[in-house]
Amino acid sequence: TQRYNMKLRLGKGFTLDELKEAKIPRKFAKTIGISIDHRRRNRCTESLQANVERLKLYMSKLLLFPKKSGTKSVKKGDTPRSELQNIAQNTLKEIIPVPKPQLRIKARAITADEKEKSAYKALKKARTNKRYLGAKMKKAKAAEAKDA
Repeated sequence: TQRYNMKLRLGKGFTLDELKEAKIPRKFAKTIGISIDHRRRNRCTESLQANVERLKLYMSKLLLFPKKSGTKSVKKGDTPRSELQNIAQNTLKEIIPVPKPQLRIKARAITADEKEKSAYKALKKARTNKRYLGAKMKKAKAAEAKDA
């Protein structure tokens, strides 16, 4: 229903396209706490870009500890030891929350242009154009064949 369709919720995971846009390898994403949902599809570019921005924000805040101690075991992408001294662990339920949409739209005066146009007439015109498109094309083709 429209009531539940309009809500933005956290899903099961990010799509493979979103990971690709954010330049995060699939196997690496699993190791740093990013869940992946291979069944999900991106139906619009707006949600894709919003999720890519969330992933990039997550990656910018992420601090990776080296697996072993010593200078040889530090890999590319690990956070330097100087920054890892006293860091508080994140215990929030949502690491990067989905931004809440603005609830109310401010009231404004209706413009003369909006008063002039009729939504009903525009929809009706579009509906009739779609219905009679084949007949129009057939008539145009017949007229073209008659002229030639």
